[in-house]
Amino acid sequence: MRRPAHVLAKGIAITSGTITSAATIMVLVFAAFVTIPFAFIQELGLGLAVAVLLDATVVRSVLLPSTMTLLGDWNWWLPPFLRWLPRVTIEGDPEMELRPEPVPVRADD
Repeated sequence: MRRPAHVLAKGIAITSGTITSAATIMVLVFAAFVTIPFAFIQELGLGLAVAVLLDATVVRSVLLPSTMTLLGDWNWWLPPFLRWLPRVTIEGDPEMELRPEPVPVRADD
């Protein structure tokens, strides 16, 4: 069940706008902390802004695709202690297809 590289590229392309927008907002908010006159808050704001910026650029654009390509099917391995998690799919499970129950019609309606 090896997923081709174009599938990874499509997934990253679909989510990149949302991730970039959220990261931009977070970087601006954390960078605003630098203007507060407390040294601890300034350091915290600068550190968080740089960390989010690196995560949104380097990690998401370089490390994530390369790691997923190298790992292949191991990306989707679920450890045995997490087997209790429900299996959720976009398409749904054809074996579990829900059919609506017929509604009984009353004679006095």
